[in-house]
Amino acid sequence: MAEKEPRYPLRKQVPSREWSPGIHYAQFQTLSPCLFPRRRLYDFELLYVRQGKLSTKMDTEEYILNSGQLIFLSSGVYHQNAIVSDSETKLIGIHFDFFGESIITSDEDMLVNEEEVMDEKFALEAVTAPFMPLSQEPIYTPPPECIHAMEQLVHEFTMRPAGYEWVCRGLLLGVLTSLLRTQSSRNTAKSSVHTGRIRALIDEIDSKLADRWSNKSMAGAMNMHEDHFSKLFREVAGMPPGEYLRSIRHREARKLLRETDWPIEQVGDKVGYPDIHYFSRVFTANEGISPRAYRKMSRIL
Repeated sequence: MAEKEPRYPLRKQVPSREWSPGIHYAQFQTLSPCLFPRRRLYDFELLYVRQGKLSTKMDTEEYILNSGQLIFLSSGVYHQNAIVSDSETKLIGIHFDFFGESIITSDEDMLVNEEEVMDEKFALEAVTAPFMPLSQEPIYTPPPECIHAMEQLVHEFTMRPAGYEWVCRGLLLGVLTSLLRTQSSRNTAKSSVHTGRIRALIDEIDSKLADRWSNKSMAGAMNMHEDHFSKLFREVAGMPPGEYLRSIRHREARKLLRETDWPIEQVGDKVGYPDIHYFSRVFTANEGISPRAYRKMSRIL
């Protein structure tokens, strides 16, 4: 049977307030090196790499995603995923549509059967001014609050407490908005001569969270006035430097509480809060529960 031409997603210009996404699947995945079949989807998928490395071939392009990156997989576009790291790769996968128009009763309803293609099932991609379609540049590096929202969405979808559909819809709208803002910031940052230096500083911050970072010290490292540095940093990272630092420290603290048995004070010191009482207050303000309670809950789940 001759292979059909790729079908690119139909797009619909709709104000974001009218988006009403349906969430069809949301799950943490841990996968060993493998090659998945080439496929198309009736809906859309966000595939975020928590750890490891992922290769995705989409039509004629191949994308290599490292830890901390996300790919937007469009309805109707041929793609093939592969786990290419030497060890296990951890992913978050979220299937959805923008307008709740898809009827999904099983995993098979999300995948295109090439022997019996149903054109009416392909979901529409929503577009809203002033942003470009998310599919136009499918690779994203989501900020910490976006990653946190995806993790919460998976938890709600997995546990399914009363009203989880509304919570999932709200979280996904937040995720999509964050990606659109990242897209906008990325496009703005491309024109900045300081982008490369700021990205290098961000990488250094991520690798040295225990250091005593401040707006003043970061601006000094860039040899810039604090106000000018903060403006440029926000264009690149999508948020002010202080907020970024707090977010990335909180994300790392959550990870260490989940994945290690370190004492609470050691976790706080590792992410830049050597005072355990201050660390506990900051963590509780961000998460809603104490570090100790968060660790206990994560072990139960």
